[in-house]
Amino acid sequence: MPGAVNETPYTAPPRARFFARLGPGGFSSLSLAAALALLGLGLPLLPRLKSVLAAAEGEEPAPADAILVLGRKLEGDAPTEVFVARLAHAAELWRAGWAPRLWVAGGITGTASRSEAAAGRDWLVAQGIPADAIELEEHSQHTLENLFHVRGRLRERGESRLILVSDPLHVARGATMARGFGLEVRTSPTPHAPPRRGSFGWWHRALREAFFLHWYHTGIAWNRLIGSERKLARVT
Repeated sequence: MPGAVNETPYTAPPRARFFARLGPGGFSSLSLAAALALLGLGLPLLPRLKSVLAAAEGEEPAPADAILVLGRKLEGDAPTEVFVARLAHAAELWRAGWAPRLWVAGGITGTASRSEAAAGRDWLVAQGIPADAIELEEHSQHTLENLFHVRGRLRERGESRLILVSDPLHVARGATMARGFGLEVRTSPTPHAPPRRGSFGWWHRALREAFFLHWYHTGIAWNRLIGSERKLARVT
């Protein structure tokens, strides 16, 4: 049901712990995804890993309504090295004229006293990006919520075209979820962000992202099978 919009979606509270972030149906879909991966001896993850690695190469940018920087948990109240890399790359795209606005997504997570989006905005403004070119999504606790809330705000303006910015191994998940929400997305991964390409950390993160993609697709398939419109409305 691509186009369905849940007017009152579940949103995890600020600083939510893992199970609170899952929301309705999250634990059951996670359990099912884990069981399928184990019973399949990891084989269900292989096509998802291929998608993660392919998306890490990125796409050529195209004119869009906005550039979206996906949030990242802060260190204290400051952006991490990975988040800064995302913000810097988004600033380059904005200066190149690919979109008129920058969106920064992310609520209050971990031990921070301010949102990821607010920290990102302050960093961008310090780099010379005009404050009136930046918009914030400050209610989300994870990537799915980032995209759900931004999608709602874009639709209010009749917009749907995004350049999605994140680190290379994260863009596959972000783009898949964004397209599931009916958005037109071009991915633009950060060229310089840890972990180092080909390192143990790189492959560990790639496998983790492959599982997250597997979980996302498993959850959609399961909820379509059981006809749960309410749960599908959170992800489509």
